[in-house]
Amino acid sequence: MKRIITYGTFDLLHYGHINLLKRAKALGDYLIVVLSTDEFNWTEKHKKCYFSYEQRKALVESIRYVDLVIPETCWEQKRTDIHEYHIDTFVMGDDWKGKFDFIKEEGADVVYLPRTPEISTTKIKQNLKK
Repeated sequence: MKRIITYGTFDLLHYGHINLLKRAKALGDYLIVVLSTDEFNWTEKHKKCYFSYEQRKALVESIRYVDLVIPETCWEQKRTDIHEYHIDTFVMGDDWKGKFDFIKEEGADVVYLPRTPEISTTKIKQNLKK
């Protein structure tokens, strides 16, 4: 079984997120989504989410491409997750291109998937402010 992992906040879930998860799942058999906790988002990413971690987790778990959702509590856990969950492929959006190439040292392939260009959580938030 080929195991895939991806990371994100997945706040204000939209079709760009679904596209990313569908393409990530197509790379293997089992997709793990590591969902940033509220604390991690606030202290490390300096973002406040609209939906709580538990709400975002319930939404992501309901997506048919997702097999498991676990919390992300720190940047460093990416290295340990690769081993703990026996990951074959690490997937991120291409806005992160090159930032996680160090994962290859842990024995996993690294794939940066193109984002859906016309949609993002940031764009949604900006449009709602108008």
